[in-house]
Amino acid sequence: MLTKNELKYYSLLIEKKHRAAEKKFIIEGKKLTEEGLQSNYKSEIIICTNQFFQNNQVFIRSLDNKKIRLEVIKNHEFQKLSDTRNPQGIASVFHFPSMSEKNRYESKIIVALDNINDPGNLGTIIRTCDWFGVSDILLSDDTADIYNPKVLRATMGSVFHIRFDYRKNLPENFNLLKENGYKILTADLNGENVFNYNIKEKSVIVFSNETHGPSASTRSATDTYITIPGKGKAESLNVASSAAVILSQLTF
Repeated sequence: MLTKNELKYYSLLIEKKHRAAEKKFIIEGKKLTEEGLQSNYKSEIIICTNQFFQNNQVFIRSLDNKKIRLEVIKNHEFQKLSDTRNPQGIASVFHFPSMSEKNRYESKIIVALDNINDPGNLGTIIRTCDWFGVSDILLSDDTADIYNPKVLRATMGSVFHIRFDYRKNLPENFNLLKENGYKILTADLNGENVFNYNIKEKSVIVFSNETHGPSASTRSATDTYITIPGKGKAESLNVASSAAVILSQLTF
């Protein structure tokens, strides 16, 4: 039985400061839960409504072999765990993965995100990286939290397939990457046509805040700027759309 104190404890994980303090995050939805259970993330508990329990018996039975704690609660109680209007009736809590530098510098392409503060954009970029086989993402500390519920929903489960590394000093890490043979490519309105660019070396592709552009410190570390040529009158592309176009070109 889930106690009132436990319900309050898990509901607080919707907030960033509590996620950071407890090193845990909460996700909603059956698909995200299934993706998490198939990953290397450690699950602490799954909480669902009685309606979900009754309507998803195959899924519920599959949890027996995983030996994961399952608690069934009332609909009005479940609302405290949700930040959506129409929750699916299932939430799960996972521990943050342990950070490791192992294999950090073996990927041919790493994506770095400089002040991407919109949760929807961040989640979409994560999903895009997963689609194109990019398994390492560096994030500046002013980029949105990857465990924000809106980010998690936008990733559609891809958050469990990527290695993440938040850096307070992203340019300092760029210098370390350069020492390991990487070239820093920054997406910018003024740059080399990406469709004419061929990656010959290990590369870090940097995507920045679409309003402010690359930070001064990112610019100082950049080796080459790349851009997507436009034909219409739009001022710029959405950063998540830009990431999809650039990664589709540079990962093949």
